[in-house]
Amino acid sequence: MITYQQIFENNQRWAAEKSATVPGFFDRLAADQSPDYLYIGCSDSRVTAEDLMGVAPGEVFVHRNIANLVVNNDLNAQSVLEYAVRHLHVKHIVVCGHYGCGGVRYAMQAKDLGLLNPWLRNIRDVYRLHHVELDAIADLAARYDRLVELNVQEQCVNVIKSAVVQQHYLRHKLPLVHGWVFDLKTGLLKDLNLDFEHILRDIQQIYDLSGEVSSAGMKPPN
Repeated sequence: MITYQQIFENNQRWAAEKSATVPGFFDRLAADQSPDYLYIGCSDSRVTAEDLMGVAPGEVFVHRNIANLVVNNDLNAQSVLEYAVRHLHVKHIVVCGHYGCGGVRYAMQAKDLGLLNPWLRNIRDVYRLHHVELDAIADLAARYDRLVELNVQEQCVNVIKSAVVQQHYLRHKLPLVHGWVFDLKTGLLKDLNLDFEHILRDIQQIYDLSGEVSSAGMKPPN
């Protein structure tokens, strides 16, 4: 394991190498940020956004929590979403889960996990929504992998439910929302190829926060 002191030694070496090989790197870094991507991922120490995306500092705005959840009453996640869309004008929002996610695994255990209970209940809710498909998967590992994917999908839906995403997309056709899963065993990303526009049209029957609503408060069905 790396020691506390080694972290600072590594930092000094990294800063010196950057200054020597990329002239003006820290001047540009300190000037401002204008990332095209908001990455919402898991807090797992093995899954770091910049490394798996192959991007440099300043190119991706990052929010991480246990099991990459986007919860409507989580002011942290919602503030990140608001800031990224309204002020940074990101073009893409990515929710990235990963196979072998501890949050997903613990959510499916019948045990009291204390403070984690209300947080992980969001994953249990995903299972409830998709239990027919999941219960039909006999292999437990494969079932958990599929739950990881479905959790990413539902968190993307939660992103699309937000007013700032709906309003900004209707005006600018951006940001687009994507669902990814990272495979720890191969190092590869899987794009779930979610149909963003179809999901948006579908949920706006109930979750329309665009400001373009009927007098009854919701758009009438098509």
